Amino acid sequence: MEIKYNLKPSSERRSEPFVPEGDVGFGVRRTDHMFVMDFYDGEWRDARIVPYAPFELMPGTMALHYGQSIFEGAKAFMHDDGEIYTFRIDKNAERMNRSAGIVCIPALDEAMQVKAIQALIDVDRLWFPRQDGACIYIRPFIFATEDRLSVSPSSRYTFCVMLSPSGAYYKAGFSNAIRLLITTKYHRAVSGGTGASKAAGNYAASLRAAKAAAEMGAAQVLYLDANNQQIEEVGAMNHFHVRKDGTVIIPKFTDTILKSITSLSIMELSDMLGCEVRQETVMLDKFIADIEAGEIVEAGGFGTAAVVSPVGSYIFEDGRTVTVGDGQVGPHVRRIYKLFTDIQNGKTQGPAGWVVRVPRLYTEA
Repeated sequence: MEIKYNLKPSSERRSEPFVPEGDVGFGVRRTDHMFVMDFYDGEWRDARIVPYAPFELMPGTMALHYGQSIFEGAKAFMHDDGEIYTFRIDKNAERMNRSAGIVCIPALDEAMQVKAIQALIDVDRLWFPRQDGACIYIRPFIFATEDRLSVSPSSRYTFCVMLSPSGAYYKAGFSNAIRLLITTKYHRAVSGGTGASKAAGNYAASLRAAKAAAEMGAAQVLYLDANNQQIEEVGAMNHFHVRKDGTVIIPKFTDTILKSITSLSIMELSDMLGCEVRQETVMLDKFIADIEAGEIVEAGGFGTAAVVSPVGSYIFEDGRTVTVGDGQVGPHVRRIYKLFTDIQNGKTQGPAGWVVRVPRLYTEA
């Protein structure tokens, strides 16, 4: 894949390292450029890096009407050597293609996706925030662009990567556990649907439940299966819990649960963590009984943005609450969070190939 560079004039783009004066926020800022590639006539083509700017779309663009759109989320980190390193973006590329297959979008070569992300970070590397806990949040996405109103897969698509210089997800530090709403009214997905994909429509469908959770003082929703018997997923994260012997349990992946790259990674880190990490079918009644009996001592969610979100309590729609352990961030969760973030930031050596330095390839013509 040859990438064309159509950058902003030097006078209009960042020329010095980004040193924020205050909180950068998470996901709110953009860099100078974006990567764009189009699919038409049966193939992906025209790879280019261009100024970050609006897309020009026809009113009949199919993504606007039928939601044929998918996305990914990943991070890059600056290590002590001053270089930027991506974290497992090859796994994001694999998952992008799994999502694409579910919503009938043509696959995009995974090596091409990785190259696109690296090239864009290389061009906009001065945007990395020089701030503790900071990262470059990476958002690749694909959406249907054909101007047609029949319900069928589009014949044209756009693949785009944009970057968001972001600060630490936990502004006050990794110190507060959240509450989850256990809902039997709302369901994230059903078997045979799109639950295992990062389809945009899945997130639109979650907004109503998230609003209901907020009204009950909960940060997110813990979804159950369609029969309201099994624990599935937490909002935009995979759920997990820790038993009193230190074993970490993650619900088994099904076609209604998105495979979190964070969850997959933590399972691979079990030896470094010094504990067993396994997947099980988690029945709600047994889960609650084990919390109340002290068999489950910690819980939370795994995801890209926060890495680990500790859960201190659950609330049901009738107002009943259940507290996990002492309701605070526990030692097992802290250990998982520290090891994971230390690997991302180059403080601890992780498995081979997890962190990859972004090559310095772009030079001014």
